[in-house]
Amino acid sequence: MAGRKNEVILRKGKKSMKDYVMSAEEREFLEKYDLTKYDRPSLTADIAVFAILSAGEPEEYRKDPEKKLGVLLIKRGGFPYKGYYALPGGFAARGEDLEGTALRELKEETSVDNAFLEPFGVFSAPGRDPRGWVVSQAFLALVDEKKCKVSAGSDAGEAAWFFIDMEREELKKHVKKESAGIRTRYKLKLENEMAQISAEVEEIRTFEKHHERTEYRIVENEGLAFDHAEIIVRAFQALRERTAQSGRIVFDLMPESFTLYSLQEAHEIILGEKLLTPNFRRKVAPLVTETSKAVATGAGHRPAKLFKRNLDAFYE
Repeated sequence: MAGRKNEVILRKGKKSMKDYVMSAEEREFLEKYDLTKYDRPSLTADIAVFAILSAGEPEEYRKDPEKKLGVLLIKRGGFPYKGYYALPGGFAARGEDLEGTALRELKEETSVDNAFLEPFGVFSAPGRDPRGWVVSQAFLALVDEKKCKVSAGSDAGEAAWFFIDMEREELKKHVKKESAGIRTRYKLKLENEMAQISAEVEEIRTFEKHHERTEYRIVENEGLAFDHAEIIVRAFQALRERTAQSGRIVFDLMPESFTLYSLQEAHEIILGEKLLTPNFRRKVAPLVTETSKAVATGAGHRPAKLFKRNLDAFYE
């Protein structure tokens, strides 16, 4: 250890690959460094929680109830945007990474835990929060709705599921020699027995010398707090893209055991289109394992086989 008595070892924690050895000169530099000379934002996590929901009782005997995609919202109990609906989320605590913030807030505000959680975007537009400079990391979360007992925490109003519907309309597209532009509008509708919420978000994609830049603008908004209309639209886009790529993400919306019919139905709800059953089953065959159980189904008199995810395919 000779020659290292003036050095400091910084341990980065469980995620570090190697201890960092700080020299005496660097330590002296940091002791004099004034971080307060830079403006600093507050950090938050916002969570777009999705689930497959039943949309009422079936109209015909032996028919399964209609299913729809739902998103979880909190009715804000205080200012700003008191009485408006917002995604679950909140400010990061000292010593906490933003994934930890998302997990904590999700548990505190909705009693939901053990959810699939994945970051999908950073939201930092000036003026997005009237309280000041607030930068948010947004997370996509997927849950099995039947296992959730949704109830808002003490710092929020009521928590409720909303059926989500989103229409896409391409407004304008121009292509030149070294540039291009595409404007698309997303019409968002959220509703349940208590409320109806609508918003329109415009996506502007520009290409300069083949390099892409994407911006979003909230055109209309009735009932959603902050910039959460944009966050919900982009979360839904992320869910659709991941579903189209491999479909593995959809398994986090399913119970432990499920029928292939219900798995295909979940894919179709997210993608907004019907899928050919033979093609779908060939695609998911490596991802599922047949169980010895079956369940009665409204699709016919013969019981349907139950499947579960093939862990070898998911954790290879």
